[in-house]
Amino acid sequence: MKKIVALMLALIMVLSMSVAVAEAPKGKVMLYSSMQEAQLQAIEQAFEAKYPGVDMEYYYAGGGKLVTKMTTEAQDGGQIASDLVWLGDPSDYEVFKANGWLEPYVSPETEHIAKEYMDPDGYYTAGRLVTMGIAWFIGVDEADAPKTWNDLLDPKWQNQIIMTDPAQASTTKYWMAAMMQSPKYGPDYFQKLRDNGVELESGTTATHNRVADASYQVGICLDYVSANLIAEGSPMAFHYTTEDVITMTSPIAMIKGCANEENAKLLMDFILSKEGQEVLVANNLVSVRDDVEMKVDTSAIAAINMEVDYTELGENLQNYLNEFNKIFGK
Repeated sequence: MKKIVALMLALIMVLSMSVAVAEAPKGKVMLYSSMQEAQLQAIEQAFEAKYPGVDMEYYYAGGGKLVTKMTTEAQDGGQIASDLVWLGDPSDYEVFKANGWLEPYVSPETEHIAKEYMDPDGYYTAGRLVTMGIAWFIGVDEADAPKTWNDLLDPKWQNQIIMTDPAQASTTKYWMAAMMQSPKYGPDYFQKLRDNGVELESGTTATHNRVADASYQVGICLDYVSANLIAEGSPMAFHYTTEDVITMTSPIAMIKGCANEENAKLLMDFILSKEGQEVLVANNLVSVRDDVEMKVDTSAIAAINMEVDYTELGENLQNYLNEFNKIFGK
């Protein structure tokens, strides 16, 4: 009798293991993202360690190039060849949503994410917080480094400022549009910035490198890219502006009709989970969750954030970019 019971228990265990193996996620998942490749690799490594049966692939490029790629793929009723998209500019997602490119999905991980970081219709959720600030080569005394956007208009920085072309980077595009929208700044600000000799760089990483190698004394830069370079020993420093801070929620969303919907949900859940967000924080990014420890005081930043009308921004994004291009002779 004991042998029969033992055999039955063994059989149950084998069957349970077989079911578990059969239910383990398999296949692949594709992510389009403008996030720095080092952070994407960190997410890939952690995700695949948790789900070894799923091959995470990603296509990395600047936000402008990715939007162009998605537009080309979607033309004439085509299918965007990705499962998820994760860019820096939240206003891009209003366009994606209006174009019918997104599939609504509300992750169970959003219980720890503020509602203002989520689309009310469930089409996208912030995957990280990205803030634009000012970086400078360490040859510049910190006390002299610009602390506000208007400080960049000081003639002492004539021909010494670099920024990324907003047509090439979604984060800089958002910053530019938010500044254009503000009655405090608007097109006049960018004309003054242009008159002070600001130069445009084609990519986000290149912009930061131009500050790190002293080609320019000051840069309009991102917090996490600057933090990455500083951690690697680059001779540069960074701080947030003391007023009118511009923070982007960098949403992640699922593509409508994607080939790997279940794995797309799995990856989105992982990125938004405490485990996934801790991977981001370990790689100098800022989490959107309320239960992840960070060095950055997000409440202090939020207290001086510039108010932005996302709906208006999405509707007029191209108009703002056209105005910027006109000022810069593009």
